[in-house]
Amino acid sequence: MTLDQTTFGATLRAWRDRLSPATAGLPMRHGRRTQGLRREELAELAGVSVDYVVRLEQGRASTPSAQVVAALARALQLTVDERDHLHLLAGLAPPDGGEISEHIPPGIQRILHRNDDSATAVFAADWQMIQWNRGWAALVGDPSATPPAQRNFALDTFPVDGGAPRLAQWPIVAFTDDTVPAAVVSDLRRATGRFPGNRRLADLIARLTAGNERFAELWAAGEVGAHREGRKIVEHPAVGPLMVDCDVLTDGDAELKIVILSATPGTEDETKFKLAVMSGVRGSVASR
Repeated sequence: MTLDQTTFGATLRAWRDRLSPATAGLPMRHGRRTQGLRREELAELAGVSVDYVVRLEQGRASTPSAQVVAALARALQLTVDERDHLHLLAGLAPPDGGEISEHIPPGIQRILHRNDDSATAVFAADWQMIQWNRGWAALVGDPSATPPAQRNFALDTFPVDGGAPRLAQWPIVAFTDDTVPAAVVSDLRRATGRFPGNRRLADLIARLTAGNERFAELWAAGEVGAHREGRKIVEHPAVGPLMVDCDVLTDGDAELKIVILSATPGTEDETKFKLAVMSGVRGSVASR
């Protein structure tokens, strides 16, 4: 490999070429000549313009921001080592281990792309939504209609400044006594131990404490824990109410949260869930 082939643009192009549309969660189209992602597909997945991807690969844009590099790393499904290498090629320091990460490892990407029988979304340690699959958009509504800064489950659980929930487009209620608020608060306190001094997390907690009385009460209680499971009723506009199980898995040191909504097999709820997915949702896996 020559020096020219180790530049940011060349590396970006090589990693784009190796990722198939199917692996990225995109539909395969007949007559396709390239095996990897097209520039416009990478641009869509990363939330940047096609022209900017072209300029990056050609070396005409040499100073991408950390946010852009992180978005490209997520879209390309890079490992942590590859993500850090891409940052270094861009002249940026790799993300600090003490910072809240929004990087999704390939294994979790596969869960998103292949888990067609459930609605799945990935959240950062501060409950900021990062990515979701087709089933999630079909079951609770497409989060892409909500500005990225407002896609936070803690803010949905504890609205401030008269805000309304943004991550669900129609009502979702707990089937039994709802322990979610207390679980979210204790989970955030747990995150402060894992990411001490993180500005984004501190700002979120300060905003919630000042703007939501219930959050302030629960935060003062000092409990530490994690949100793990529950049962919800989704008031879906196309298929009517259906009950789903909500399971929350946590991944590694980054404290990513994989939230999975699924219906019990062999029930009417499962049938409704499948109908909801079939009702028509544009796109497949989306991200912030």
